[in-house]
Amino acid sequence: METRNYTQISGFVLLGFSDDPKLQPFLFGIFLSMYLATVLGNLLIILATISDSHLHTPMYFFLSNLSFVDISFTSTTVPKMLVNIQTQRKVITYEGCIAQVFFFSTFIMLDNFLLSVMSYDRYVAICHPLHYTVIMNPQLCVLLVLACWIVSFLNALLHSLMLLRLSFCSDLEIPHFFCELNQIVQGACSDTFPDDVATYVSVLLLAIGPFAGILHSYFKIVSSIRAISSAQGRYKAFSTCTSHLSVVSLFYGTSLGVYLSSAVTQNPYATETASVMYTVVTPMLNPFIYSLRNRDIKAALKIFLKKEI
Repeated sequence: METRNYTQISGFVLLGFSDDPKLQPFLFGIFLSMYLATVLGNLLIILATISDSHLHTPMYFFLSNLSFVDISFTSTTVPKMLVNIQTQRKVITYEGCIAQVFFFSTFIMLDNFLLSVMSYDRYVAICHPLHYTVIMNPQLCVLLVLACWIVSFLNALLHSLMLLRLSFCSDLEIPHFFCELNQIVQGACSDTFPDDVATYVSVLLLAIGPFAGILHSYFKIVSSIRAISSAQGRYKAFSTCTSHLSVVSLFYGTSLGVYLSSAVTQNPYATETASVMYTVVTPMLNPFIYSLRNRDIKAALKIFLKKEI
């Protein structure tokens, strides 16, 4: 029986997008701009919802939490990528990689859960408007967000601890701009079956489950809207969902694109490019979607900016 010498490596190599020196300033500039736009846009949403008492409602409470998660989600990967581009050093420490996996897993799952909770909020508002304030009371809203954090934290902790048990034969080159869980597991020399099972169960229960809840909520919402007699009433009811529906489509559409690109093609750079959409582009676009399609947010932002100026 063949024996292998497993070693605990000191770090990983993030290959990133390109080694071409001419492209580095362009990549640094574009990702820095997108990161700053993400932080600024989501921060303005948080400040607007806090400062305007008219926005102290469940929908905007969940939105401010989503904005905070989007800032944290992007901050998990982009700053390290910018440092690597600027310094031309692609190494990330073993501990840093595990930490990145933990925070990335936490915040992407939080995004998933919060979008599901927000769809439930829209379902109650449209299908049970007379009982909305009773059902979506402040205690329930806090409990829902707290449950999202706890489940996301425990899921990320599980995957991170399972990574610690893996052994690697040599320094692992990751064809990505961040430590992606599946690629780290695939590069291990030891048995990865428990990690694969944990990933599949996590995706089935914690990713597909909330998405199914979103689909069910919108099925009920559409049924209720169709029952409204006036066209103006139907438009008004549906308009409260358009921003959330746009964000849901963007998040799950890009995530599904990453999954399909990795399943169809063996080119890791295609998957890496697709990953930019849901890790960088989607968090950047979310505040623009809510601010451009929501009169309350636009009004709150105008008032907040006038106060600051």
